[in-house]
Amino acid sequence: MVRIRVLSQSRPTFERESAVLARGVAPVAGCDEVGRGPLAGPVVAAAVILDPANIPDGIDDSKKLDAARREQLYAALVACAEVGVALAPPARIDRDDIRKASLWALAAAVRALPRQPGHVLVDGRDLPIFACEGTAIVKGDALCLSIAAASIVAKVVRDRMMQGLDRLHPGYGFAAHKGYGTAAHRSALAALGPCCHHRRSFAPIRLADAVAAPDEPTLLRVEAG
Repeated sequence: MVRIRVLSQSRPTFERESAVLARGVAPVAGCDEVGRGPLAGPVVAAAVILDPANIPDGIDDSKKLDAARREQLYAALVACAEVGVALAPPARIDRDDIRKASLWALAAAVRALPRQPGHVLVDGRDLPIFACEGTAIVKGDALCLSIAAASIVAKVVRDRMMQGLDRLHPGYGFAAHKGYGTAAHRSALAALGPCCHHRRSFAPIRLADAVAAPDEPTLLRVEAG
């Protein structure tokens, strides 16, 4: 496994992908995930194989783009690139832990690609188990175009999912905070308790569960009518 650290770079480039392609290894996929920190919803991972001759302009780390620009780039990417997406739902996160669930989702996103890559560039320090060679790159979404593209796809897919969950479970504000532990979300948890899309292995949800289901049963007196 190779880890690359670069202190500063204004925009992601295709240099690392080109270096792999120059070795005769193809295609090269970029892979990233979103949603490790929220209290609710899945981790969504995406893998993207860019066509070197047809790369959309403006690709950047999804965190640096507003929602409208991410949607535009998402549409361009699904039209001209090869894309695979996978998600780890709250049940898997609770069973495996967030790190293992995220690595599983990254590997599953690569398997979901229309064709399997010869090399995968992954954002972060951990390298999932792939059927091909791979490189973990710290801050890869700010350095590599393929990883940045994957970050955009994953972010748009997850945001859309959280908007859908907001319609199914009104009151939590999922469309606004996307499951993150904002003050508004914590207030909703205190009032409503967790729903099936909350991660019960996360401490704030365990606390909300304990408040919603106290150890001592509530006794009701029933009067004969």
